[in-house]
Amino acid sequence: MEFKDYYATLGVEPSAGDAEIKTAYRRLARKYHPDVSKEAGAEDKFKGINEAYEALRDPQKRAAYDQLRAQGYRPGEEFNVPPNYAGGGGYDFEEVFGGGAGGGAGFSDFFESLFARQRGAGPRGPGAGFSSGGHAPNRDTRAKLSVPLEAAYNGDSLRITVNGRQLDVRVPKGIRPGQVIRLGGQGTGGGNLLLEVEYAAHPQFEVDGRNILYTLQVTPWQAALGTSISVPTLGGAVELKIPADSDAGRKLRLRGRGLPGNPEGDQIIELEIIAPSPADDVQKQAYRDLAKAFGETV
Repeated sequence: MEFKDYYATLGVEPSAGDAEIKTAYRRLARKYHPDVSKEAGAEDKFKGINEAYEALRDPQKRAAYDQLRAQGYRPGEEFNVPPNYAGGGGYDFEEVFGGGAGGGAGFSDFFESLFARQRGAGPRGPGAGFSSGGHAPNRDTRAKLSVPLEAAYNGDSLRITVNGRQLDVRVPKGIRPGQVIRLGGQGTGGGNLLLEVEYAAHPQFEVDGRNILYTLQVTPWQAALGTSISVPTLGGAVELKIPADSDAGRKLRLRGRGLPGNPEGDQIIELEIIAPSPADDVQKQAYRDLAKAFGETV
């Protein structure tokens, strides 16, 4: 398999902070999202961006990856996980990888070979997605399950890989991070497999409790005059009315468009005002007219 440079994928330096990595991920994920981009190969780029962010957003994963990268591997170079590799020394982690939208699907053999293991686990073959962490009979096995927000919203089923086996897991509607899905008899020696849920990174949304947070970019004239804009939600696109005289940072609420629960969450839209770059002389003149009409100060 080929070594992957996750920093290059996101277009950031290895010294980049968490905020810079997150910003780069959101910008690229929006650009190459299959529902938006018409570029050739956009879906593969989108998967690669999600994988890179999944590796770098978690401090333990990033530390383990950095340790290997420091050995001088280059992108595309043939790579095999060292036999004594255990997640970068102090790295102690195990995870089940499932399919689905929003970044949990399609991780490469390189990613899974690095991270689908725990301390002391032996070498893993291509496609392995889980390390059970012991051989004692009838013991409960614990793992983390990265759940796409769409799956938590809809109550979808995910197909996961466990020690080379594929299992279908039903995700309860509105499940929260830290809650556990129990698969009886699927752990070590016939014990239970306990899947602790975490939300997968999403290119458009963030989560605050049961509320979904979304940043909507609008033009100055849309904010000043008001308009209606189609915005994405976990349940599909809806029309949002932008009131006239809206300022940057204004927050609008779509009730009931967050994660299911009692009570159910809302979707909170924060407005970000952007000024498009003029593409021709007509648009440049329009900006000059605006400057003349409004003056040089805000």
